[in-house]
Amino acid sequence: MTHENTGWTGGQRAFGDFAPALVHYTDKVLFDEVWERRDLSKRDRSLVTVAALTALGKSDQLRFHLDFARQNGVTEEELKEAILQLAFYTGWPNGMAAMTVLKKVSAGEE
Repeated sequence: MTHENTGWTGGQRAFGDFAPALVHYTDKVLFDEVWERRDLSKRDRSLVTVAALTALGKSDQLRFHLDFARQNGVTEEELKEAILQLAFYTGWPNGMAAMTVLKKVSAGEE
């Protein structure tokens, strides 16, 4: 997945030359192969990913994936509703943390 402004991929922005193998697998396998599979839309993959990251309390990765979900057609209202639903199944603190991240991402703070 290439960043529009720099020509760098997500893996390159995160790790540059520090962890080339992780950059490779992030960019070539995860985003070039898995995310491009046809059996789920990118929109659906985004919702599944947001759910998993919320359930696991992975706020650092959630920042990127909430914005990516919006790029993939998930509305802010749908993300709010998904996080509300997730709060009951993944634990209230995880839901609150995810909603806090969404609020910051929506405000352009992240």
